[in-house]
Amino acid sequence: MARPRKFEEDRAVEAAMRAFWDAGYEATSTQDLCAATGLGRSSIYNTFVSKHDLFERALRHYMDVHNRSLAELMDADLPIKEKVRTVLWWAVEPDPEEPAGCMVVNTSIELAPHDSAIAEVLRRDEAKRIELLRTGIEAARTRGELGPEHDPLALARFVAATVNGLRVTERGGADRAALESIANVALTVF
Repeated sequence: MARPRKFEEDRAVEAAMRAFWDAGYEATSTQDLCAATGLGRSSIYNTFVSKHDLFERALRHYMDVHNRSLAELMDADLPIKEKVRTVLWWAVEPDPEEPAGCMVVNTSIELAPHDSAIAEVLRRDEAKRIELLRTGIEAARTRGELGPEHDPLALARFVAATVNGLRVTERGGADRAALESIANVALTVF
């Protein structure tokens, strides 16, 4: 009995996400995608239309998974400093089973300057992440964890930019001590 197509697509998107995350869009060949997904070239193109379509679906999958984790964290019953520390440490101590860096940051550097469709996907994702952070920071300010002089939107942008910087620094080969020092300085704001 054949597996449902939806399962195949989900599995292929996950595998393609890891391939693109590791090597980037341009450096990932169709043959790399065949090897990663276990699908033949014709199956990839029959299912996903193009490499770009598969990439966009993989990128959206990456965003959905990471934004879901961020939303759960921001909704958790923890002090804001602990929430921010957790977010920063996702970059300081990345999962060793995952490719280096962040697929969103890597894509922002590689494709956003010349691919307007991807740039728009990235803009919407950034707005969503910043809103999740802002909401968590605003709730902490309402609870009295932060003073009224703390601007939740500015702090959310600061945390997002710090995480992006940590991911680029990690991808560039920085060691854990360097990443921790950056994250610890950022935490002093909270």
